[in-house]
Amino acid sequence: MEKLINIFRKGRRYSKTLIGRDVVHRVQVKCPKERHGTKYGGWVICPTKITKDSIVCSFGVGEDISFDLSLINQYRCKVYAFDPTPRSIQWVKSQTLPPEFLLFEFGIADYDGIAKFNPPENPNHISHTILERSSTAHNAIEVKVHKLTKILEMLGYDKVDILKMDIEGGEYAVIDDLFKSNIDVHQLLVEFHHNFKNVSIAQTKNTVKLLNDNGFRIFHISPFYEYSFIRI
Repeated sequence: MEKLINIFRKGRRYSKTLIGRDVVHRVQVKCPKERHGTKYGGWVICPTKITKDSIVCSFGVGEDISFDLSLINQYRCKVYAFDPTPRSIQWVKSQTLPPEFLLFEFGIADYDGIAKFNPPENPNHISHTILERSSTAHNAIEVKVHKLTKILEMLGYDKVDILKMDIEGGEYAVIDDLFKSNIDVHQLLVEFHHNFKNVSIAQTKNTVKLLNDNGFRIFHISPFYEYSFIRI
């Protein structure tokens, strides 16, 4: 049944692409693949060269850390998790966690400072966005954010083996800054958000091209706009 649902989703995306309301990319390189986490919170990685010494940064954890915990269980590596949303912080702190899971209560952006995070329109959802959202702007919260260069400096690293970002539309500016900063990232897992009203399809197209131009190739795409890239 799930396979049929995914086929339907892909077909619907292709149909929307034909009328200019979506963009469909294809897998660009083959490599071994592993899925870690739940159906909702899982991501696909390439396990090649991933060890207990690998550096994993996970931005946007919400209330599902199944991906992070699965990596820890499989490889015993540390996962540096980041989310400045109070509800997410409270939820993570209520869990029984392994010592390899390390939570930092700030987010990522293309600058260091304070950002306004706009809550979701559905109060049952948790994901805030750094993008404008007029319908919930009156309930926006202020949170601390840092550039990836600053975050790695804090952690004492100069590279990232797996960089996962589910940051509700903030990914475009962060990826652009990634290449301005010349940071060594091996795998990038990112959810694109051109389904948002204030994000254009061109932004996703241009960002994928920027990644391709800098040596990243797609090795997996989910039906939910989640892309897995590896640098070759």
